[in-house]
Amino acid sequence: MGFPLSGDVHRFGWIGVDLFFVLSGYLIGGQLLAPLACGQRINLGTFFARRAFRIMPAYFVVLAIYFLLPSWREYPQMSQPLWKFLLSVQNIALHGGTAFSHAWSLAVEDQFYLVLPLLLLVLYPRPRAAVIIACIIVLGGVALRTILAFHNLIDTGVSFRGFQAWIYYPTWTRLDPLVFGVALAAIEKFRPSWWKSLTNLAPWVWLPALALISYALWLGEGEHLTIAACVWQFPLVAVGMAALLICAVSPRLPLRRVAIPGAAFIASIAYSAYLIQKFVIHAVGEFCATHNLNSMSAPALIGVEFCVYAAATILFFAVERPFLQLRKRLAPGKYGTPVRERVCAVIRES
Repeated sequence: MGFPLSGDVHRFGWIGVDLFFVLSGYLIGGQLLAPLACGQRINLGTFFARRAFRIMPAYFVVLAIYFLLPSWREYPQMSQPLWKFLLSVQNIALHGGTAFSHAWSLAVEDQFYLVLPLLLLVLYPRPRAAVIIACIIVLGGVALRTILAFHNLIDTGVSFRGFQAWIYYPTWTRLDPLVFGVALAAIEKFRPSWWKSLTNLAPWVWLPALALISYALWLGEGEHLTIAACVWQFPLVAVGMAALLICAVSPRLPLRRVAIPGAAFIASIAYSAYLIQKFVIHAVGEFCATHNLNSMSAPALIGVEFCVYAAATILFFAVERPFLQLRKRLAPGKYGTPVRERVCAVIRES
């Protein structure tokens, strides 16, 4: 559904979710680990309140539009009932080709960040146990994807419908990038010397990382969906994305020193764009069809991008920003400031 790019490039767009998961694990994991690294405890109330103010208002507005204005949907059917969306479990047994299906990744994040603070409180200060749990999650995901792939095996390979419902969308098979992101945050917060060594390796890491991601994509390029692709694509892409994250923050490469005009604003409205994109793409597609315009043309592609970000800007200023300002008053962040980070790093190294 939407405006596919030329050639087969659009088929690889799914890896953007894995990049987002790695970044999210690194950033949110860093927020949770920062107080622990300074000898403080995680304030669960503040953390959950800040996540709720950040995520829920815009999400509930868009969710209301989907259920109250069905003519605006990109697909006529909602494959999941309202209660699943309200509890953020809509990714379980989900099938593509249904309205608001792209919110599956938000459900994965919500579920992960509901459990992560509690898990960190139990594991801290047991670093070996934390490493063991992380390995169990990653290796358990490999084993579970293997079992599910064989369970959904048909004459022509793995059933795509079964793959979507039980491997691609569910949380239990998509934790690899989130775990790798949190692991990087833990190294940065608790092992600054290791982190420095990792970032110093960045000039020699970016090319193997791209090669690993390319190999993972190649695994899925057969005529039919294979067991190898179901099992190994996600962890390989996650490792590659984690390596690219190291490259992005490394002082040895110019990426962190390149200032892109407007990038900060685009980042601020990215969540609204994620939520509202399918509405806008559908509306622009209908407009093109009604006026006999080529939706594959460059002007149409540019136009739909402009409309997505314009709608995202409206949603951001109308809903997101007021609640973010309210969050600053009711649930201010206490940890993670640059000064505190530097002080804690000095304490750990001394």
